[in-house]
Parts: sequence; C-alpha cells; structure tokens
Amino acid sequence: MPLAGAVALAVLLGVAAYVIFTRQRACTGEKLTLRVVATPDLHPAINKIATKYNQDPHPLDDRCVTVAVTKESTSKAGNGLINGKLAADLWVADSSLTVDRLRGSSGGEAVPEPAGSIARSPIVLAAAKSAATTLTKTFQPSWQGLINTANVANPNGPGRKIRVLALDPQKNAAGLSALLAAAGAARKTGLTDKQLVGALKQLSGQVVADPAALLASLTVKSGRKVPLGVATEQSVWAHNTKKPDAPVVPLYPVEGTLSLDYPIMVTAKDPTAVKAAAAFQKQLGAESARKTMRDYGFRSPDGKSGSALSTDRGFSAAAPAALEPPDGKAVASMAQSWSRLNLGTRLLALLDVSGTMVLPVPGTTMNRMQAIGKIAGEGLGLFPASSEIGVWAFSTLLQGEQDWRELVSVGPLAESVDGVLRKEALAQQLATVQAKPTGDTGLNDTLMAAYQQMKASYERDKINTILILTDGAGNDDPGGTTDAQILNYLKKEYDPKRPVNLLIIAFGPDAPKGKKQMDALAKASGGEAYIAKDVLAVRDFFLRGMSRRLCMPDCEDDS
Repeated sequence: MPLAGAVALAVLLGVAAYVIFTRQRACTGEKLTLRVVATPDLHPAINKIATKYNQDPHPLDDRCVTVAVTKESTSKAGNGLINGKLAADLWVADSSLTVDRLRGSSGGEAVPEPAGSIARSPIVLAAAKSAATTLTKTFQPSWQGLINTANVANPNGPGRKIRVLALDPQKNAAGLSALLAAAGAARKTGLTDKQLVGALKQLSGQVVADPAALLASLTVKSGRKVPLGVATEQSVWAHNTKKPDAPVVPLYPVEGTLSLDYPIMVTAKDPTAVKAAAAFQKQLGAESARKTMRDYGFRSPDGKSGSALSTDRGFSAAAPAALEPPDGKAVASMAQSWSRLNLGTRLLALLDVSGTMVLPVPGTTMNRMQAIGKIAGEGLGLFPASSEIGVWAFSTLLQGEQDWRELVSVGPLAESVDGVLRKEALAQQLATVQAKPTGDTGLNDTLMAAYQQMKASYERDKINTILILTDGAGNDDPGGTTDAQILNYLKKEYDPKRPVNLLIIAFGPDAPKGKKQMDALAKASGGEAYIAKDVLAVRDFFLRGMSRRLCMPDCEDDS
C-alpha cells in the first residue's frame, strides 16, 4: 500500500510538472494580441467572454494569444476598414444590412464576406411601462400603425395622441431596419408612396441618434402625446438594467420584424493572426459564450432567449416572427430616400396679391386672398424649424416700378427677424396681407427676379424651391415680361446640377385657365404645378412636392 501511494504521487507530480513545462514552452515566443473590434452594444458581452478566454493559455505557432476587445460603431469601423485605418483582426458589426451597404460602396472590396452571425436582437416598438397599457388600448403594435401614426398627411389620425421617435437610420442599423420593416409592411397593405413620404418626413423631425437617449426620453412626460419609439430588444433590456425605476417595455409588431444579426468577419492579414481569429470566432460560437450573450439581453442566432428576456420583465420568450430581409437594392433605396428627404429646405414663396384676390371664394366666408394665406400657412407649417423660408408679395407696381415686395427675407425659421422668430413673422404676414384692388398679376417679372436671386444664393445641401401661390389668372402685366419670354428664360437658366424648382399651387375658379402655362413653367424648372380644389388639399400637394426629391432629376410628370 505505501508503495502504491508513492507511485501514484509520483505520477501526479510528473503530470503537473509536464503541464507546467509544456505551458511555459508553448508561450516562449512573442505574445500575440488578437485585436477584436465589436459594436458598442455587444462589447460588454464579448469582453467578458474574452476575459475568461484569456485565463487559459492559447499557444499558436510558439506564441501565446491574448484577446483585446475594443468598441466602435459599425459605420465608423466599416469606413475605417475601407480606408485601411481599422486596427482589428476580428470585427463584429451590428447588422448584415450595414455590411452589405459597405461592401457595395466605393472601396467596399476591403470589407470581407461575413463568416456567420454570433447573436441576434429583434427590432421592436417601445414605450414607457407606465404608459403602455393606455397606449395599447387604442394602438395595436404594428409597422402599419407606426406609419399611420407618423403620417403628416393624416393630421386627424392617431398622431394626435402619439408622438413617434425614430433612431437615425444614417447612424444606427436599428433605425434603418425599422424604416425598412415599416415601409415593407405599409406597401403590403396598400399605403401609397405619398403616405410613406409623409411618415418619413414626420419621423425626420423626431430623430434621436443614440438608442439609450431615445429610450430614456420615452419615460419623460412632455406634452399630452404619449411617446412611442423603436429600438432593439437588447437595448430595452440594457435601459431597464441601468434605470430600473423608469422601465420601458417592448411592443412586438404583429407583422413580424427584422433583427440585428451581428455578423463576424476576419480582417487580419498576418497568417498567425488569421488562425488566432478563427480560434476565438469558434469560441464565440460555443454554448458557454452564447449563454453569456443571452445574459446580456441578446438572443442566440437561432432566436433562443435567456433569463434576461423573461416574460415577467415584459419580453417574449419566443422570438418574434421574422420578416423577409430586404435585398441590397431596397436597402440602398431607403437610405437614399431618407437622405434626400432630409436635405434642408430653402424656399421663397411668391404670394399673389393682385386685384382678383379680393373676390369671394364660393361656398366659404373667405375671399381668395384669405384662402391663399391659409393655404400658405398650412403648407409652410409642414417644414421643420431648420428650413430657410421667405415670402414676397406680387402684383403690379408694388414698390415703385417693381412688381414685388419682400415681406420676409429668406432665412432660418428659428432665426430672429425684427425681434420675432421668422416663423412667427411669416405667420403674421400671411394672416394680415392685403390684396391690391387695382393691381394686375405681375407674375413673370416677379418670377424672373426671384429665380435670379435663388440661383445666385443657391445652397448645395438644400432643396432650393420657388413656391408660387396664386388664383391662377396668369400674367397680365402690360409691357412686362411675356409668357413666352419667362418660359425661354427658365429653360435657359435651369441647371440640373444646381436646380431651382418651381412648385406652383393655384386656387380658385380662374385657376384652370392658366394651367397650361403653369405646367410649362413647372416643367422648364423640373418642378410641379397643381390646382387646389380646397384648402386642405394643400397638404397633399406639398407632400407630392417633397416626394419629388426621391426621383430628381429624372421625375416623370404626374400632373
């Protein structure tokens, strides 16, 4: 017995010595630091996995591998990779949609094909827990409901009681995914492009860059509208973990949803680093690593959730239905649409104050001047505070020999003009402007002067537009610029690379008489002309004008 014990002890000591010797020998070479760059939301989970991974030696080609994890937004990391400035051997992005866009961009060949997904987080609607019960009594969580609520063309819809907040799709994959899911669901139910444009335009004024800031704002009371946002399921978990006294709950769209899928890519060039990246990638796919990610509010790639997403916390244990992922063309189109719709607005409105504007509007208590003023106020109210807008009045001989008079100069609505905000000055002028009873319609001279000014002060980062609001009687200025002359002028001066477009809205029984000339002027400037049958129709015309941003400079005539 003593002899057997001694032998066993010797064997154990020998094994221990061999292990220690082998470990020391395996790590005699230069240390290799595997650089992992992860999207910020996934960074804490991957960093924890890496910390545990580093507790054991991982010899590779006589070198010991240590994993170092840093965080970087997908857009910044992707651009860094394209420009050769991303210090990473392994990169985990937030969404394949973003990676596909990067791969299709200039220099995108530097972005490798993703080697699979390591986690998943569905895109959901979100509301403060304190408001969710009241909200869901009148609002069914759905992408179609989101579009209807945000639609500026539907002022009497659910948007009267709900304020929708969006994540900036240019900075956040969850924001882009939400727009794609909403647009796809809306089109399946027959919503028109005009309605979609109205919703996108409204959402563009309620954009939040950071998911944490968006979720925090849902729990802050501001006005009578209940705030509703979009976020990832995981970001809802993260918010509630940090702010348990102001919880937010996920609302799962009935149509299903898209998800962030966290694709992983080996970006290393050194052969040994490539092997190390492959080894850690394999570790990230292990069940222990997936459990860690589930503990941080993520789902596994197959949709499996953990205790972090329990039903008693307001989550769905089962993964929501998955919508068909959009193709690259749809993603690029949505990104372009959002970018164009969010170009700034620089607009000069020309307001007809000629003698015919004192005539009454049949069936109302207003004259044409009052109706046009209301139309202008209704339309200009659709533009955000960052827009640059001004107004001229036009008739004949309004200012000496000049047929126009500046009422408010073109500039930011939020800028002060003579002690009041330009937005308030515009509203005041539109509400009080009077027609000139003896004035003719000096449109052509006014339009030529306005076009010269807007072209000379053209701003590339904005949509530069001249809005004409008239009763449609045309131009009857004796000795002034003729219809043929102004048409030839516009054709000569219009530059598709620096476009100044006309948006013409006519109102009143005389409007159809001038429709042919209105159409010709609009076509010469890449614009549009409309006849409003009632004041409320102006919302439709302004939205159609906004939607032309999506097709310029190759829009088809839809008049």
